[in-house]
Amino acid sequence: MHSSQWIIAGVFLLQGCTMGQPQQATSPRTEIRNCSMNPPYLPPTAIETTARLTALRGALRANGINAYIVPATDPHMSEYIAERDSRLGWVTGFTGSAGTGVVTLDRASLWTDSRYWTQAERQMDCNWELQRTIWIKSIGLWILEAVPPGGNVGLDPFLVSIDTWNSYREALHGSGRTLLPIETNLVDQVWGDQRPPPASSKIYSLPSEFTGNSWQEKVAGIRQQMEQHIQSPTAVLLSGLEETAWLFNLRGDDIPYNPVFYSYTLLTSTDIRLFVNETRLTAEARQSLQTGCPGPLCVELQEYGQVRAHIRDYAQGNVTIWLGTEYTTYGLYSVIPQEKLLEDSYSPVMIAKAVKNAKEQELLRAAHVRDAVAVIQYLLWLEKMVPQGLVDEFSGARHVDALRWAQEHSHGPSFESISASGLNAALAHYSPSNVSSQKLSVDEMYLSDTGGQYLDGTTDITRTMHWGVPTPLQKEAYTRVLMGNIDLSRLIFPADTAGRTVESFARQALWEVGLNYGHGTGHGIGNFLSVHEWPVGFQSNNIPLTKGMFTSIEPGYYRDGEFGIRIENVALVVEAQTEYQTGEKPFLTFEVVSLVPYDRNLIDISLLSQEQIQYLNTYYKTIRERVGPELQSQQLEEEYHWLQRNTEPFRRSSASTTATTLSMLAITSLVSTLLTELQA
Repeated sequence: MHSSQWIIAGVFLLQGCTMGQPQQATSPRTEIRNCSMNPPYLPPTAIETTARLTALRGALRANGINAYIVPATDPHMSEYIAERDSRLGWVTGFTGSAGTGVVTLDRASLWTDSRYWTQAERQMDCNWELQRTIWIKSIGLWILEAVPPGGNVGLDPFLVSIDTWNSYREALHGSGRTLLPIETNLVDQVWGDQRPPPASSKIYSLPSEFTGNSWQEKVAGIRQQMEQHIQSPTAVLLSGLEETAWLFNLRGDDIPYNPVFYSYTLLTSTDIRLFVNETRLTAEARQSLQTGCPGPLCVELQEYGQVRAHIRDYAQGNVTIWLGTEYTTYGLYSVIPQEKLLEDSYSPVMIAKAVKNAKEQELLRAAHVRDAVAVIQYLLWLEKMVPQGLVDEFSGARHVDALRWAQEHSHGPSFESISASGLNAALAHYSPSNVSSQKLSVDEMYLSDTGGQYLDGTTDITRTMHWGVPTPLQKEAYTRVLMGNIDLSRLIFPADTAGRTVESFARQALWEVGLNYGHGTGHGIGNFLSVHEWPVGFQSNNIPLTKGMFTSIEPGYYRDGEFGIRIENVALVVEAQTEYQTGEKPFLTFEVVSLVPYDRNLIDISLLSQEQIQYLNTYYKTIRERVGPELQSQQLEEEYHWLQRNTEPFRRSSASTTATTLSMLAITSLVSTLLTELQA
């Protein structure tokens, strides 16, 4: 689940919440602001921003700026950001993880996508206009209206990607307005002493039993790619926090839910420079990096803040610097002469990290077994407590988090738990807090999207439940979402097929009856790293699917104001067993590693084909075989019996044979069309 790419994809970006005792949600009429009233009505969740805007406008005047752009990013283009980097949240009050603010001397506006419109109306005061789009073209048009010709537009070049900077420059080109790089961030300046301090926790080595290769082996692999590249790069620059953490088998706690730390790496054929606050390294971590000193496997530690000056100096020589544009900021990129750049969307480290070796695959499988234990404990607990009226969204989220923490090798949740009942589940990225927490009811659908960080892997799973009598629409929609999940999971496809080519299989059963969903169908996932790991997935800017990649598969359906459905599993790309071998590379398919049964109460078995039922029963057999023994080893006998009941084989009635035949014909036609496009 979601970086600027996920703004487009619309997948699982999560808002922050405050801790406290849950309360019942207020009426929909009073939970959002009403700026047309006199005086304006603000809900208790809205943040007063008048003083903050006054201070920021003073900084604009002092710097000769007419408008200032505030992105929701950090210097590493991280999907999740630390509180210290939550500049947009501080100045607007809006805590969603996708958005852009623009402040002029007399206006202030926030742009965000449909996932966050309601949240923005709940959190912002009436100083702010809400723009219901995320396109830079829209931001540019607003700036042209708000800023007179000859005006200056300020932007911190260390908080935007190369493409984003160029898009803003293009939007203002020829208008008489000038885009200025403001390297001293003005929000930081006015935030002052109230800004949270830098991270100070320890940066530690991941034990060797939880790594696929030593860091020396990984470095050797990247250097080999440098040698073999036709453009002969002399260095690789790493800006993404996952890249450095993965390369050196180090972890930290600088970013919520993501075990990474602030750093950059410059890797050449003869030396390695790690830009980091070295005082935070444990003795073991420091020793692991410097056992090869002096020599080509010696990591030279440099101050984190010196990276730009160092890159500028290095670029003066006869060099070629290889970098990934998706995770490099314009501020760092701009100091390298164009003729000395080798640009790809993703660095060679990002690509290498995406393909897990055999040991990494087994580690992730093991993490998902223990994760399934926690989720099954939660589902059983809900079955008992919800009918008694004893659970709300917030207490449910906290309970499942606690169950995960109790599992071996746990390092906490991998994102803020989504716990959404009834109409809240129609907001695909809703997370409850102490001021918006609806009580769970047997009369409403409930969506739980949660994940865990473990030393051996990262997990992400969504299950949707109904403990009462679902409506015919709810049951059909759920079944069709399940059908889509199964159809994509069991698909066999050629090696190196782009995810976007097969993505529609997850939507086919919904499309047949005129239903759809507005978010992406899946994302990569890390080995004790990010829950949304690029560049794997089903979007246009993802790389082709390759054996050893892990991705989520997560179709859904959302009926605004009523209910929401999502079914999400993590799956490994594996070789398929086919009757014929027609090419150099075997065909591929998916092995689902998430191991939690679906809600039988919501499945209309008559809609499923015989092949789908067979797939479902085989999956349930796998769950029994893998999770059952773990439940027993943890002495969870009640959960073990719950698992046996909920993984009983499904048997198909004969009444739907005709419908099944028609459905299979439609899928066969879609397969033929997609493969024709692929071959073209």
